[in-house]
Amino acid sequence: MSHTKKHKRYHYNSNDGRDEDEHQKHHLSKIIEQPIEEPVIDPSFDWLARRHYLTETYLIDSSMFSSPKDLEDFWKFVQKYQLFQQRRKQPHKPISTNVDQQRSNILNIPIIYDKNHRLNISITINKSLTHNVPRYDMTGEKIIDQYRLSSVRLAEFKSIIEYYFDFNQKEKFKRIYKLRQDQNNLPIANHRRELLEELKIHQVILIAGDTGCGKSTQIPRFLLEAGFDKIACTQPRRIACISLAKRVSYETLNEYDNQVGYQVRFEKTRVKSTRIIFMTEGILLRQLQTDSSLSDYDILVIDEVHERHLFTDFILGIIKCLITQRKDLKVILMSATINIELFSNYFENCPVVKVPGRLYKIQVNYLPIKVEESVGKTSKIDAKPYLRIMEQIDNKYPSTDRGDMLIFLSGMAEIQGVMEAAQSYAQEAQRWVVLPLHSALSLEEQDKVFDMAPEGIRKCVISTNIAETSVTIDGMRFIIDSGKVKEMSYDGKYKMQRLQEFNISRASAEQRKGRAGRTGPGVCYRLYSENDYLSFQEYSTPEIRRVPLDSLILQMISMGLKDPRKFPFVEPPDMTAIDSALLRLQEQAALSTIDCSLTSIGSMLARLPVDVSIGKMLIFACIFQYVNPILIMASALSIQSPFLSFLQCDPDTITRRRPMMSNHGDPFTLLNLFDEWIYVKSEGQNTRTWCKRRGVEEQRLYDITKLRRQFQDILRDYNMEIDYQQAKRRTTLEKREHWKKKQQLKDLKSEHDKESKQRKFLKLEVRQY
Repeated sequence: MSHTKKHKRYHYNSNDGRDEDEHQKHHLSKIIEQPIEEPVIDPSFDWLARRHYLTETYLIDSSMFSSPKDLEDFWKFVQKYQLFQQRRKQPHKPISTNVDQQRSNILNIPIIYDKNHRLNISITINKSLTHNVPRYDMTGEKIIDQYRLSSVRLAEFKSIIEYYFDFNQKEKFKRIYKLRQDQNNLPIANHRRELLEELKIHQVILIAGDTGCGKSTQIPRFLLEAGFDKIACTQPRRIACISLAKRVSYETLNEYDNQVGYQVRFEKTRVKSTRIIFMTEGILLRQLQTDSSLSDYDILVIDEVHERHLFTDFILGIIKCLITQRKDLKVILMSATINIELFSNYFENCPVVKVPGRLYKIQVNYLPIKVEESVGKTSKIDAKPYLRIMEQIDNKYPSTDRGDMLIFLSGMAEIQGVMEAAQSYAQEAQRWVVLPLHSALSLEEQDKVFDMAPEGIRKCVISTNIAETSVTIDGMRFIIDSGKVKEMSYDGKYKMQRLQEFNISRASAEQRKGRAGRTGPGVCYRLYSENDYLSFQEYSTPEIRRVPLDSLILQMISMGLKDPRKFPFVEPPDMTAIDSALLRLQEQAALSTIDCSLTSIGSMLARLPVDVSIGKMLIFACIFQYVNPILIMASALSIQSPFLSFLQCDPDTITRRRPMMSNHGDPFTLLNLFDEWIYVKSEGQNTRTWCKRRGVEEQRLYDITKLRRQFQDILRDYNMEIDYQQAKRRTTLEKREHWKKKQQLKDLKSEHDKESKQRKFLKLEVRQY
């Protein structure tokens, strides 16, 4: 079967089948001589009972159905069609047009008229539907006579297929029409012409838009439709890259094309034909190392510049230098309406396009936690204030009144503590689905926060600050703001980075509040007093002023920026921080002690996407021919610990972890954990349960696997012989065991990708993490 425009549907060229054998021509001629009979609807006819036969005979090899899912959808439609026909008071019958055979041939008017002639689609009747129904199926088994169709019934089946495709076509047009309406209703739509006109005149423009204005999804679409061909969009977080790439693909009707793609640390969908690429800031910096002019791009879109991440500020400085060399390069900076004068002044008073948000009225309730409910730094978070608000919402708002809830907490331990209590309440109330959102979750788990809750059920998403600006979840009506955030800071005494909890800024508090008013009136519950809010600093401290600069300085020198003190930072760090970083790099032999130039070790370290100390581990592992264990250790130390901190005092967890603990320190403990996990995986055991019983986040073990492969590829790029001498000394048994482990690692990614699929509707269930 194939799709075609409707014409001469009842008469077909007698040359059809000329190349067939005589037996087939004999059967074809009988059908071609007569018009195809119009279908007469019989409501009692059971199409579903003949599903297997009809699929095998007419549909399985058809180009109309490209996947098993398409066939499944078709038979769901057939079921609805059958029920509809059974409910009709009078069966549908074709009517006569009072046209004789001769006039029918001349005027191309059917003798019998059926309402399916009004469809916008038709299928060609070819050999697969016109020669005598086969008496044997594809397996050689004889077909039961009751399943074979008459020519009248065959015509009805053809009509059902046409109805199905016509229905699908109309549904797609409805979705496209609604999509275009939604796009035109976004505040950014009113500024499209202004944006493109400013871009023609100026090299750099700044888009300042409130929450919900549509800048992150619509501006890439505007650029694509305006003819820009090589567009790079940066995001500070990988989940934002992936979700935005999917959304822009959908909005530009390129879901099954490669024009829109993404590239993050462990994966990419980019190909040569990709026109819009979403990437993390780290990926763009890696590309700058090999192509300092970014010749692959005509336009750069730097999103979330107001968050002031370390790499964001560095990229802005690079762009400031780059635009003097590449006059053809266009740059769009996108920010919330936070401190926009700083960025405009930095780029020589570049024009600012201000876009108001589509915010509804938001009621703010200050509910400071009582002294007796506040806890010490080492205590578990008290979930009672959060449960009281959930109960208050249940009592005040009927379940038919839609609106989900978003809770902002500082970290994973806090999320887990509140989730346990919220899940218990949800199981009792049967009115909530509780979901976590943080960077350690797999992509499949993160995607679930975008799914819809069932009718009468509210979705409760418990998140870190990842949902503050980078991720937008529709349908949020209630916000609970803890007023806390965890950020990396440098402990000069111990010369270590620490993840510490701080109060948020007033700007962040407003961003969190704004998540509630995107689609309707909302309520924001702040678990601190108004005086506390007024005491918060206006903006968050830029990361460049609170973390060590070793990796950044090394990157700068490797890119030819010899004196970091002269770099045009948006807001320069303390000069003592730069001097300290230079001194530490000299101590690590990454820089020369004479002129701070890059050493051979420093050149290799600059290519490794890890801290300098971990990169040095990998280099010396190659020198001493002991790479494989160090690859695992370095990968494990480059991500957050797989051991969940909130279970470190649990007696059962401590007992189960004890066999993996090493007296030689954390790196060896992590190596033991990874090797044991691989062994459990190879034995076919349930690793998810195994990890849960030991308080281990399994997603991080998958991240170690991916990062290990990335490190190995980078070392091979330097033509280093990985464990060559060690491999030569292995016995046959050792080689077999080594090959087995490598094969297990190779299979992990594909196995993990198949574990779960995205759901469109959430189920009301108790979820365990």
